[in-house]
Amino acid sequence: MEKPHGRTTRSDLPELPPEVVAEVDWEPFVPLALEGGQRSFVSGKPENGLLRVQYFKRQGDNAVVGRSWFGPGAAGPPSHAHGGSIAAVLDEAMGVAAWSSGYPSVAAHLEVDFRKMIPLGTDTWLEAWVEEARPRKVRTRGRLLDDEGKPFAEAVGLFVVLDPDRFGDVLEKVAEAMGIDPAELLSSIASAHE
Repeated sequence: MEKPHGRTTRSDLPELPPEVVAEVDWEPFVPLALEGGQRSFVSGKPENGLLRVQYFKRQGDNAVVGRSWFGPGAAGPPSHAHGGSIAAVLDEAMGVAAWSSGYPSVAAHLEVDFRKMIPLGTDTWLEAWVEEARPRKVRTRGRLLDDEGKPFAEAVGLFVVLDPDRFGDVLEKVAEAMGIDPAELLSSIASAHE
């Protein structure tokens, strides 16, 4: 009998992620929930057996850190995570790093280097940070690591800060989710664009 494409047959694979325990220098951090309180498809529903991404801010360097679990629903090559799921986690983590550093932005360019395959059921270490910020562009880096600190995947991203003239409606939703006055957010971004 032929096996279904993209599915694992491992019976020992957990269907749900393990609980995340924060490291000593990690502060709990929850990215913005937009669109009626929804978070992204990457980190929004950890109970679905696909992905679980939990973020923290690391004291000292303010990097976004955490854990990312790749469940049975993230299957690509037999018993391993799909490259698209890995890229999606890195994209979101780098975006969270940019937004949490004060740069409301969207990805313009992503480059992912896949160093070794991630077995399904693996709970990777995650790091993402802003490497350089200019008024309209933010360069980020991110990586997923094994328990020994060796990379599964590394990424660089170029994020473009949202222009208030073109994306004012989006930024108003962001301000609402942040619990601040939209004019305050729009004003801070407008001055960065000058």
